[in-house]
Amino acid sequence: MIKESQPRYLVEKSDINIGFMPLADCAPLAVALEQGYFKEQGLNVTLKKQYSWATMRDKLHAGVLDAAQLLAPMPLASSLGINGEKHQVIAPMVLSQNGNAITLSMALYEEVKAFNKLTTLDIPLSAGLLKPIIKARKSVGQKLTFATVYPHSCHYYQLCSWFEHNNIAIDDVEILIITPVNMVEALRSEDIDGFCVGGPWNAKAVRDGVGVTCVTSCDIWPNIPEKVLGMLADWQKSYPETTKALIYALRKACNWLSNVANRFEAARLLSQHQYLDLHLSVIAPSLIGSCLVHHQQSPRHVPSYNQFSSEGAECINRPDHFKGEWLLSHMCKVGQVSSDKLSKNIVAEVFRQDIYQQTFAPKFLVSDIDETTTDIAEQA
Repeated sequence: MIKESQPRYLVEKSDINIGFMPLADCAPLAVALEQGYFKEQGLNVTLKKQYSWATMRDKLHAGVLDAAQLLAPMPLASSLGINGEKHQVIAPMVLSQNGNAITLSMALYEEVKAFNKLTTLDIPLSAGLLKPIIKARKSVGQKLTFATVYPHSCHYYQLCSWFEHNNIAIDDVEILIITPVNMVEALRSEDIDGFCVGGPWNAKAVRDGVGVTCVTSCDIWPNIPEKVLGMLADWQKSYPETTKALIYALRKACNWLSNVANRFEAARLLSQHQYLDLHLSVIAPSLIGSCLVHHQQSPRHVPSYNQFSSEGAECINRPDHFKGEWLLSHMCKVGQVSSDKLSKNIVAEVFRQDIYQQTFAPKFLVSDIDETTTDIAEQA
C-alpha cells in the first residue's frame, strides 16, 4: 500500500508542457492540474493555452510542446502528412467524446422558418430544411457559409455528414476554417451563417442572442472520440514512464468528471482567466448535459453532451482501433486521403491502445496499488 501522493511511475522527465484549447472539454487537463493528479505522479505540468489548432499542431511537431490536447483525427493527419510535413504523432489516450454542435445565425433560423412556412422548428433540426434556401442562393450565384475549426476534425466531418444525410452536396455550401474563440463574433458580424464548434461557444452564441443551436454531435455521431492526448512517437519512446504517468493522471481526472457535482466545480475552474475566461453560465451547460438551443426556449437535455469516462466493459478513454478506423474512413470520404495509399497498420501506429493498456497493468506500477488505482485498472 502506498500513499496517494507518491509517484507510481519512474518518470524520466518531470517538467512537462501540455498545450490545450480554451474549450469545455479541456476539463480533464485543468482538473488533473488543479486537483494535484499530475503532481501525484511526480509531474510538474504547465498548461499552455493555444488559440488555433494549426498552431497547436506546429508547436507539437517542433517540440515546443511535449504533449497536447488534440482533435481526434489530428494525429492521423500528421502521421499521414496531409497538407503538411509528415510527423509521427500518436494518441495513447482519448480525453473525451462528443461535445460539438451546429449553431445557425438568428437570421438563418428565421429564414428556415419562413421558407418552410413553419412557426417553430423541431430540434434536432434536419438539414433538409435548408434545401430551399440553398437552392435560392444558388440561383443568384451565392452560397450559405458555414465555419468549422480545422479541416481534419470531427467538426468538419460531422458538418459534412449532417448535409449529406439530407442529400445536400458539400459543394453547394461554403465551409470556412475559423478558430473556436472567433466563431461567435463571426456569426455576430454576419460573416458566416452557421458553425460547428465545441462548447462553450455554442452556448455563448445562444446567451448572446446571436445563434440557435440546432443539432449536437450526439445527434449526428454518438460516442465517437473528440479529443485525444497527442505526442510525437519519438517523445513517447524517450519518456515511456512519463507517458504512462500522464495517462494515469488524466484518467483519474476523467473519472472525477463522471460526477455531475464535480462538473459544476470543473466549470468554475474553467471560468478562470488561465483557462476559458468566460462566465459560468456559458461553460456549465454542456458539461452537465444541457444544450442551450434558443435564448427564449428551454434547453435540451443531452446527457452525453460532454463525455469523459464510462462505466461498464467499454472504456472510452482507450484509443480503440475500430474508432480510429471510423475517423480514417471519413477522412477518405471527404477526399483528404486516398484509401489505396494508406498503410495497413496506420491506425494501430497512431491509436496506441497498447500503451494505454500497459499504463494500468499492475506489473508496470512502481508499487502495490491502492483502492483508487484498482478501480481505474478494472475499467481500463
